[in-house]
Amino acid sequence: MKRITALLMTALMVLSLCACGQAETKKEEDAGTVSFTDSLGRTVEVPAKLEKLAPSGSYAQLVLYALCPDLLAGITSDWDDNELPFIPDEMKSLPVLGQLYGGKKELNLETLMNSGAQVVVDVGQAKKDAAAELDALQEQTGVPFVHISADLSTMDETYDLLGKLTGRTEKAAQLSSYCRETYDKMAALADRVDKVSLLYITGDEGHNVIAKDSYHSEVIDLLGDNLAVVDEPSSKGSGNEVSMEQILLWDPEVLVFSPESIYDSVASDPLWSGMQAVQNGRVYRTPLGPYNWMGFPPSVQRYLGMVWLGSVLYPDECGYELKDEVGKYFELFYGVKDVPFDDLVKQ
Repeated sequence: MKRITALLMTALMVLSLCACGQAETKKEEDAGTVSFTDSLGRTVEVPAKLEKLAPSGSYAQLVLYALCPDLLAGITSDWDDNELPFIPDEMKSLPVLGQLYGGKKELNLETLMNSGAQVVVDVGQAKKDAAAELDALQEQTGVPFVHISADLSTMDETYDLLGKLTGRTEKAAQLSSYCRETYDKMAALADRVDKVSLLYITGDEGHNVIAKDSYHSEVIDLLGDNLAVVDEPSSKGSGNEVSMEQILLWDPEVLVFSPESIYDSVASDPLWSGMQAVQNGRVYRTPLGPYNWMGFPPSVQRYLGMVWLGSVLYPDECGYELKDEVGKYFELFYGVKDVPFDDLVKQ
């Protein structure tokens, strides 16, 4: 009996020591770092528990805002009038960090280092020499930089990976499911319709087009027959500049204008009024709020662009109510329930 009791006591002591060791290990993990492999194949040491992160640019900011707005240590630029109605007060005072890529390409490293950001997250299409540039910035600042690839058809994978990085796996799964289901639904619509020919027009004078097979044309190419075929599709959100003569030669069935372009004057302009799209009343302005629904930046807002464009191009075949789809998106991605639908979707 004494021997059994001694054995039990020994076993309890071993279990207790193991439990203490496990608790200590977990505590060390919580306080330490873990290895994270990004989309470039770089293995980066990141905090096991993230409390603050920074987006590298506007694309990343939109993606991260939907997943973990409370973790944002800063924003890429000042909020504008289109964004402010959808932004909670506590986020309006975040420091402006600038952006790593894009037109201005001004990431303020001093502000970044003072922001408390534990990781900088770059999302989107990998730039040339991105791995070397992120490694250099990481060494310079002491802040880990990671790249997460994203395009329209694989945004579900983007959110799955971001869920692992941030620990927000439940919310990431919701966003991932939405992106997968919405893309598949719109791809199925595209497969069962006769695609209409269209052009997406940008620029103050309406002489820029989003070219077929460019990074910014994914929604347009999916749902329509994009006539804007050029030798060198631009990677810029402003698209390729072309002549008015070329636009007239293309003469698409549908014209879609970016929010800042010349939609309001097209019907009364002799150069445009002879085009079949104008004569048939198939001219549309892309909704804006809080961002351009078709891109620029080409981020998750394009899922709104997909359901909007599908409804205006194929109203009898799309099989959904646009207002319901818009409401679903704003609640999931922005936490907004009362969406000013009529103000956003106006022509």
